[in-house]
Amino acid sequence: MPNGKPAGVPCVQLDELLRCKIFGQPERPAVCGQLQASVEMCGPLDDQGQFARTYLTRLEKMTRPDA
Repeated sequence: MPNGKPAGVPCVQLDELLRCKIFGQPERPAVCGQLQASVEMCGPLDDQGQFARTYLTRLEKMTRPDA
């Protein structure tokens, strides 16, 4: 997404299982590579990523330009 990704809009590079299709590729945006997973961000391993998606949604809302 050349002009960035709006808050609440899934990245166009996610597959149907919400996995990055360009992970490890040179075209992967730097911001994605700089995001470091942590227990605070990821939550329990048995929730299938719901905690992390909620966390990232909150970050998007808090950092959007019109916030």
